Formats: sequence, C-alpha cells, structure tokens
Amino acid sequence: MGRRGWGGSPPRDDSDARQRILAAAIRCIEQQGPAGTTLSGVALELGITRRTIYRYFTSTEDLFGGVTDLVLDDWVERTRAVAEQAGNPADVVVESVAFVIEGLPSEVFLTLLLGSGRAELFSRRMLTPTVIVRCRRILLGGRVDWAALGYDDVALDEFVEFLLRIIQSMVVAPPERPRSGDDLRRYLRRWVAPALYGAATDAPADGSTRSPAEPRG
Repeated sequence: MGRRGWGGSPPRDDSDARQRILAAAIRCIEQQGPAGTTLSGVALELGITRRTIYRYFTSTEDLFGGVTDLVLDDWVERTRAVAEQAGNPADVVVESVAFVIEGLPSEVFLTLLLGSGRAELFSRRMLTPTVIVRCRRILLGGRVDWAALGYDDVALDEFVEFLLRIIQSMVVAPPERPRSGDDLRRYLRRWVAPALYGAATDAPADGSTRSPAEPRG
C-alpha cells in the first residue's frame, strides 16, 4: 500500500513490523475483545492488507500467541524484580511463584484470552522452550548460588518447567477457594520449596528418599 499504509510511515524492518502489528492487535483486543479481533480488523487498524499481516503471522491464533508472549515477557521482568529482593533459595521460589499466581488472574489481556476460550493457547505458550529460557532469568537474577545447590543449565530449565506447571495449574484451573497471601505462601513453602533440593539429591534405586543434607555415600 506504499506510504498510504502503516500510517504513512512504513516499518524500519521485520521486527518493527511485528511489533506494530502486535500493538495494533492489543488495541483491537482492548476495544473489541478477543472474539471480535480478526486479522482484517488489525489490518484496518494499521491501514494495511491482511496479506501483509500474513507475512509476519500465519493465523489469528499465531497473532494471539504473539500477544500472549508479550504478556509473559512483561511478567518475567516484574517477577525478576521480586526474586532479586529474596534472600534465600526458598524465598526466591515462594515469592516469585506467589507473585505470578496472585497477579496473572487480574492481568487484563490474560483474562480476556482465557475468557475467550484460548486457555489451551496460553497453556502451550507458557511451556515452550523459549519461555522456559526467559523464565530462567527470574532465578538467575537473585542472590542464589544455583551451582552450589547442584544445578546445571539442564536442571535449572527442568526446575523452571516444574514451577511453570505449578503456576499454570493454579491460574488456569484454580482451586475452588483460591489461596492468596500468607495462606498461599505457606502452601508453596510446604510443598514447592522442598523441590529446590531435587537437583542435589540422587534418587536411590530402591525408591527410598534421603535428606539433601545427608552426605552421598
């Protein structure tokens, strides 16, 4: 559409184009809700054709996935700030997980996406390798010596995946009486914080358990 599209200011590159399409999609979601947001509507918002959008997003679901990634990226940075204030490994895990569980349900775009029947989309995006790597920054941003706890990169990614699955289950399918505040933190400290020491504990072949503090034979 030449200079008539993109508000008369074509994007600098593909990355700029994607960001502007996502921003337009967010505006459409705010104004019309997820059910009323289509590729045609986003194209109209930008003054471009649907064909142009297809250069960057293969479908409406792909576009919504990009919006979900933006939501998750924002939460990674906010959660990282919480983790940086924690003084020990258990606090890093408990406070980070509690912050996300308490905050995500009130996140406007997540609420709209889940309410539009796209919970499965959110669930899939939340557990992609890319999101796991991004979320690893939350743990690495604190003052915890993860190597001293027995974590290499593989173990750290597995632990992040475990935490994301806990968060996902409590956000997408919350208990009948959702926990919050001290109640949520007591629950996480009792059941989730002990998983911290899994990387430092070799599971015996007989299926028995051993305290992380016990020396390895």
